[in-house]
Amino acid sequence: MRILHTSDWHIGRQFHNVSLLDDQKVCLEQLIEMLKVQKIDLLLIAGDIYDRSVPPAEAVSILHKTLSHICLELKIKVVIISGNHDGPERLGFGADLLQQSGLYILTDIKQIASPIKIQINNQSVNVYGIPYCQPEHVRNVFKNDVKTFDDAHTFLVDQITQSFNKDDINILMSHCFVGGSEVSESERPLSIGGADTVTWQPMAQFDYVALGHLHAPQYRGETHIRYSGSLMKYSFSEVNQKKSVTIIECSKDEQNKKVTDIQMLPISQPKDCRIIEDEFETIIRNSFTDTHPNDYLLIRVTDKHAIIDAIGKLRTNYPNILHLEKTGMLADTQITSVTREQLKRSEFELFSEFYEQTQNEKISPQQTEVLTDLINQLHTKEPQS
Repeated sequence: MRILHTSDWHIGRQFHNVSLLDDQKVCLEQLIEMLKVQKIDLLLIAGDIYDRSVPPAEAVSILHKTLSHICLELKIKVVIISGNHDGPERLGFGADLLQQSGLYILTDIKQIASPIKIQINNQSVNVYGIPYCQPEHVRNVFKNDVKTFDDAHTFLVDQITQSFNKDDINILMSHCFVGGSEVSESERPLSIGGADTVTWQPMAQFDYVALGHLHAPQYRGETHIRYSGSLMKYSFSEVNQKKSVTIIECSKDEQNKKVTDIQMLPISQPKDCRIIEDEFETIIRNSFTDTHPNDYLLIRVTDKHAIIDAIGKLRTNYPNILHLEKTGMLADTQITSVTREQLKRSEFELFSEFYEQTQNEKISPQQTEVLTDLINQLHTKEPQS
């Protein structure tokens, strides 16, 4: 049986107030093609399907179209758990009815010990899902005294492992933050102060653990306990991450070998996310030969002097600049130096330079006369008491 693990689609996400819906459509179409080419039997989506609990209508439409294609046309079974960005009640609406189409949506921790049994080609797996939940929710449902995320998550894992058959192929899905993992700026913290981490050791006895929440593809503790990573890059802290999906090969032969292979396949987005840092004129010059000018960009300008309408000039060739940083002017010594130089200059000199930079021409004699008169009036005007 071939299984594809993905997570953190965040459909409806905005990146610096720019909608990513069109880019997400392209990535999901790429995922569908991968499902066909790789002959996938089962798709696992480990939470954060939407970017917020009340998603926009277009995000719902995209998910509906994607899952309909996968379940009804490709006949691939899908198991989803809810993440911390999802509204479990909305995501799980009609879950019982959808199972007839091969779509299983797990949002209720009361049902964690009851697996989804998937049987394909004389192979079967048990899929257990732990949707995102906070310790107080676990306390209220199970009437226990768990206090931390780790207490709650360990308790839920124990509830599953106490009853499962170790001779079967058992897969766990969980949306959580395993301690020591690589984090990104775009991940919403599960709690304040680092108390949201859980340990990997209780999950080790599963044959595969499909994790969601963290956006960098990685494994924790053992190679079969994995984050697939997010569908796309959702912050500039992710520029060096190689986005991918994880494919697991499962089989049970005479030697009782269950997970026989784990591999990562790259997934690309139509517009990449990059950081460019250099002097302003160098960036402008290089923009004319840049082969991917439409990427989402954070540009850091290292010049130590002010540049008028820098972002406007850069957008001529880089239309998707999302953020501009003037790092060259941040040093205190340079700021002090510039300020002192400016203080030595007259109002007329400062305005003349500003006019020349914005208009690309020098101030005319007539304008000079008007400006001089105005400055003199301001200096001679009596202050109001």
